[in-house]
Parts: sequence; C-alpha cells; structure tokens
Amino acid sequence: MIKGKIESYLEARINENGCIHVVLIDPEKFHKFNARKLIEIIERAGTSAILVGGSTGVTESLMFHTIEIIKEYCKLPVIIFPSGLNSITSNADAIFYMSLLNSQNPYYLIEAQMLAAPIIKRYKLEAIPVGYLIIGEGEAVSYVGWARPIPIKHHNIIAAYAMAAEMLGMRMVYLEAGSGSKTSIPPETVELVRRNVNIHLIVGGGIRDAETAGKLAKAGAEIVVTGSLIEEINDYDELYKILRKINENIRVKS
Repeated sequence: MIKGKIESYLEARINENGCIHVVLIDPEKFHKFNARKLIEIIERAGTSAILVGGSTGVTESLMFHTIEIIKEYCKLPVIIFPSGLNSITSNADAIFYMSLLNSQNPYYLIEAQMLAAPIIKRYKLEAIPVGYLIIGEGEAVSYVGWARPIPIKHHNIIAAYAMAAEMLGMRMVYLEAGSGSKTSIPPETVELVRRNVNIHLIVGGGIRDAETAGKLAKAGAEIVVTGSLIEEINDYDELYKILRKINENIRVKS
C-alpha cells in the first residue's frame, strides 16, 4: 500500500525533528474543554497532529462532531484512533489502521479490520498500518481490547512483538501504557525496540512532562502521544507551557 499524504507528512516531520508530539483527544470528554482555546494552544505549542478516539462511549456522530470542531480551529491533520467501527467517520484526514497484537480476541486482531476496510475505502480515508501493543497495566484499553498486557520487565517479548509487526508489513508500531497510566514505557524498553526495528516507533501513556518525553525521544521514540495531560490541567496558560516544553525537549535533531 502506497503511503498517503498524512503518513508522508508525519514522516517528513520525524525526519526534520527526530521525534514529534501528537495529542490524543477523547471525544467523550471533549465537551468539558474550551474547545477553541485548547485546539489553538495545541497547534501553537508545535504539536504535529491530533488523534481522536477513546476506549468507551464513542459513537460515529460524536466522533464526527468532535473532528468538525477541531478542524474549525486548526490546520493540523486529524487522525482517527479507533476503538471499533463506531470510531470511523468521513471527515478525518486519516485513520490508524491498527491491529491489537497482544489481544486474545481475534476481533481486535483482524475481524474489526476486515469489517472496517470497506467503510474506510468508501470514505476515502487514508489508512496508516499500525501494530498496537498494550504494555504494563494497560488501563481501560486492555479490558476493552481483551488484551494480555505484556509486563514491562519483559523487554525482549515487547521487542519481538514489534519485530513481528514490521515483518507483517506494518509501517508503525505503537507501545501503549494506557491512557491514565501512572508511568510511561521505560526508555530502556523503547531503546531495545528501536535497535530491533526500522519502522516508526510511537510511544504513549503516562507521559505528563517534558523530561519524560525527552528521555523517550532520546531512547528512540519517533512519535510521543499525550492524552490525559490535557484532561488533568485546567490552566490553559500552564498547559501551553508544558506542551511547548515537550515539543522542545523531544527535538533530537538540530
């Protein structure tokens, strides 16, 4: 499958900076924010793209409405972070076409992808193939996805899954600690995975400060994802400073 416009854009940003920042917005919680201020802050801070999705409470109409508002206030690409067929909507720029590699339920490995494929094609959405791995406690996403989370201490197993994703033809692998996780994926795990794969490496979950993000970038993460951060900080000036600092710290190319 040929790379599309959004994947090429992300790749160009990675090549320019070494690592880029992406914000994950949960549509179920979006109504709590000052949408215009939040989206403008995210873009102004230097964030490269916005993911939209959540583990529970997601409907197609809610996804559509959330993406519509985001696009009204910024020019960043909006990418669907799917939890199921109800996450797919026609007004996004792309979708992470993910397989939950350590799920015990074939639905999340391939069946949901099979059911989604005709819809994605009909909507003319750009599909970005991603191998998705839930690590550590995994939070809500591990329950929803019937995952068998990989204990953080088993670095070699995590790396082996990432290698499998690459050999299956996926162009990105996403190491997920889970939204709301108290800790992020350890840098040493990221470093081991980076040494063993040549596809783009995404790391998310438990990233709440620039220092953590910077360590992950130096270890080899090429995309760092923050989600809970925007839900936990109500002071938008403070949030801007943190997001700005994250974007500065993860820049590993001068």
